[in-house]
Amino acid sequence: MSGRGEGGGTRLWAALAALATVAGGLGLRAVTTGDVAKYGGDALYTLLVFALVLLAAPRTPPVRAAALALAVSWGVEFLQLSSVPAELSRRSTAARLVLGSTFNAPDLFWYAVGASAGCLVVTYGRTRTLRDGRPAPSASRGT
Repeated sequence: MSGRGEGGGTRLWAALAALATVAGGLGLRAVTTGDVAKYGGDALYTLLVFALVLLAAPRTPPVRAAALALAVSWGVEFLQLSSVPAELSRRSTAARLVLGSTFNAPDLFWYAVGASAGCLVVTYGRTRTLRDGRPAPSASRGT
């Protein structure tokens, strides 16, 4: 779908946000270590899922997109209580990046931070657009 038409503007911004989030995650890993890199990466992981939800379904209200991103992130984290992600991670770098390998309860909080940040940024952007008198993107329906 092009960047025009219903949801096109949202899709464009979501695609740009997804790319920026990946770049931010790689940059974070390049310049930091320890808890900053780990927990910042957790928040960015959920922020990426949030952007991908809006890319796939641009009319999704921000709160719903954030809830879905958080549910996916938490689901992946709780899956780490089984041996499946660890086994897949040993075989594939992609699986390690997406699924991780070891459950860590504090990650659950940082996923919520990422989902909240995405929701706040999109909601603020839509509110600001309405306040400035420009038409809101079609994706703002239902918020």
